[in-house]
Amino acid sequence: MSASLIYDLVPIGSIVAWSDGTTRPPARFRKKLAVWQTRNSKGRLIRKEGPRQSGSYASPGYFTLHEADFGCKNTIVMRIHRTFGLDSDLTFKVLERPALGSVRVFDRAGSNAELVHLADNREAGEAWLKGHGCPNAILEDVGADEVAAAHVEGRAAA
Repeated sequence: MSASLIYDLVPIGSIVAWSDGTTRPPARFRKKLAVWQTRNSKGRLIRKEGPRQSGSYASPGYFTLHEADFGCKNTIVMRIHRTFGLDSDLTFKVLERPALGSVRVFDRAGSNAELVHLADNREAGEAWLKGHGCPNAILEDVGADEVAAAHVEGRAAA
């Protein structure tokens, strides 16, 4: 699946894998493996943004995946996000879509909102918000129409 199809068809909160098609090097080649892992991994789709025009420069749209969190106990020290332009040469695959009834927690309203949490239900989303204190956060339910569209149109995960 191309980057533009991910942007057009895949709902926020889905787990997406990306690959450059090369084979994984053996673990003993640490540097080669580290480079390979930057072009072959997976993450949760947290943001989509359309093309922008700034003067004479036009940037393609892009989407951002949350790959990992690093920290200790309950403290996150660093988040790894990967942003891909719609003109990316990588291959993408949807591994999992948000379940029906789950709730997306966005950091703010609007078209440039970013997913900060995917809760199992509305009560869990509200409880997460109380514990994390995002003042401008909004909750959005994953509807039956999103889930049904993925299966009817033949876009089921895997």
